[in-house]
Amino acid sequence: MLGYFPIAFSFGVAATRAGLSGWEAMGLSIIVFAGAAQFLAIALITGGTPVVLAGLTLAAMNLRHVLYGPVLLQKAGRPATRWAGIWSFALTDEVFGAALGAMARGQRFSEGFMAVLGLAAYGAWVAGTAAGAWAGGGALDAWPAVAAGLDFMLPALFLALLLSILSRAQVPVILASVLATVVVTLGLSARVETLQAAGTLGLFAGMIAGAVTGVAWRARDAQ
Repeated sequence: MLGYFPIAFSFGVAATRAGLSGWEAMGLSIIVFAGAAQFLAIALITGGTPVVLAGLTLAAMNLRHVLYGPVLLQKAGRPATRWAGIWSFALTDEVFGAALGAMARGQRFSEGFMAVLGLAAYGAWVAGTAAGAWAGGGALDAWPAVAAGLDFMLPALFLALLLSILSRAQVPVILASVLATVVVTLGLSARVETLQAAGTLGLFAGMIAGAVTGVAWRARDAQ
């Protein structure tokens, strides 16, 4: 929650600066609830991207979320239940990482725990967006250092979650993911229309490289 609120505040400010109303910014957070995708949505909307194409782009960017629920249930050793549709709504990157970290530290998986974790993060995100939208697009103009700090909050949150579950066995997977993401993003940055598009394709490349490396590493250890 402490990580989500300032990032969402930054989003609310950026959305109103780009010309969206406060209610439109709130609508993105209430319905989409995906930080990086929402910042990309601002660029797509202000750039005049057709609505259908923008929607497909954001959906493709968030396809990774489909994997989070099955992975958690596999870790917990239990099948999906009728309540999975509720807590899985709030299963973002950070909630997934926090849940994995808690389970690694001995926390027993329960749908009540997942619901509280996810819905608390969701509430913080929506509240932060509302505060940023209310503050207005020029809220951070006089505070460039604060604006830069808020821009770094999302990667800082990712790094904190990663370090909480990091083990030596995961290092090759992380290195493969980082390398593929950087190479593809830099390689495509001059060939695609926006830097966000290059970053999205780089993210997909990193996900695939990490997954392939993880499978190969596990197969090697099993021999």
